[in-house]
Amino acid sequence: MATRPPPYLPARCAPYSRPPPLCSVARATAPLSAAATAVSSPPSTTKKVLVPIAMGTEEMEAVILAGVLRRAGADVTLASVEDELEVEASCGTHIVADKPIAACADQVFDLVALPGGMPGSVRLRDNEILQSITVRQAEEKRLYGAICAAPAIVLMPWGLHRGKKVTCHPSFIGDLPTFRAVESNVQISGELTTSRGPGTTFQFALSFVKQLFGPHAAEDMESTLMAQIDADLERSTEVNKVEWSFDHNPQVLIPIANGSEEMEIIMLADILRRANINVVLASVEKSKTIVGSQRMEIVADKCILGASESKYDLIILPGGPAGAERLHKSKILQKLLKEQKQACRIYGGVSYSPLILQRQGLLQDKKATAHPDIVNQLTCQVIDRSKVVIDGNLITGKGLGTVIDFSLAIIRKFFGHRRAKLVANGIVFDYPNS
Repeated sequence: MATRPPPYLPARCAPYSRPPPLCSVARATAPLSAAATAVSSPPSTTKKVLVPIAMGTEEMEAVILAGVLRRAGADVTLASVEDELEVEASCGTHIVADKPIAACADQVFDLVALPGGMPGSVRLRDNEILQSITVRQAEEKRLYGAICAAPAIVLMPWGLHRGKKVTCHPSFIGDLPTFRAVESNVQISGELTTSRGPGTTFQFALSFVKQLFGPHAAEDMESTLMAQIDADLERSTEVNKVEWSFDHNPQVLIPIANGSEEMEIIMLADILRRANINVVLASVEKSKTIVGSQRMEIVADKCILGASESKYDLIILPGGPAGAERLHKSKILQKLLKEQKQACRIYGGVSYSPLILQRQGLLQDKKATAHPDIVNQLTCQVIDRSKVVIDGNLITGKGLGTVIDFSLAIIRKFFGHRRAKLVANGIVFDYPNS
């Protein structure tokens, strides 16, 4: 079996392997700047969307698709093609689907959008119910789409690529018919939309917002997501530079709570794990399962009490206003953060969580950035011209649209620019060569 792994893909992430055989317009997103958690007014007619998931599905792609479309007002169903609703995604995060795929067999959807990942794409391909739903979708001229490995691994065997221009992950572009393959980040060809990888999922999802709800809704969602902040902003700014170097594999704790922004959680965990960083998701709730801001269930690796028995090189707080407030109320997490600063270990947060760091006295004499909605509440010096700010052992980020840059900045600090660039290439995210 020929294997084509993305760079620095950790052991718990499934490699991109060639599966067993069966018998162009690039849409760049516009500058964004508004609230990361604001939800646009839903349209008068609800649009129904199916996002199927499987063991080995790429979690960034599934969660960003569902999160963006729910924010736009769509009725999104995450459906498991497995025997259980809970699936372990390609980089180790456990996601709980809303329904089994069998419960969707007779429903009519305005859009069926397939995430990629391996072996998730193969498991989607081999599900007869999903195949029937998607083939019917194409035959009845309703929207359908696929990203990453799925265009080549799922749509081609089903014959749903015929007569269409198609793009996919660079590892699989050679599997597409040469005269049909394009290298656009997003390719719309009639009812079919395809895209390249985790790093292009925001663009992919926004293309569906435009197709389902119109250009004004897409513009509103671009502002909400901050998916491509003003090009004049720097990717990252560093002051009071200190080295983040270790004689061991870095250990990172990401505490999560009900109301945490699930897209931020998933992007952080997925990208850091791709760099072989040991990431622990820890719930501050009574259960390991949390319900995020867009009503998706994520199963943590541990509860915060169990996680507190270890020391971490870095603790990162995700945003989401309600989730950040619940993180703030965790006495165990407060203790961990206090010890983290006292021991001169690294900590930080994105979006709304820098405000929580401030309330715990962790931004004193520091420079930071945060979500535009709360920046004026910070009493420390704010560097607003940058997506990511690193001040010694503190790292902060603006919000949803900056989390990929935020995660890559962490990788760069731990391992250097080369590995950050290789991880960026693996997820198909535009990142400078130096």
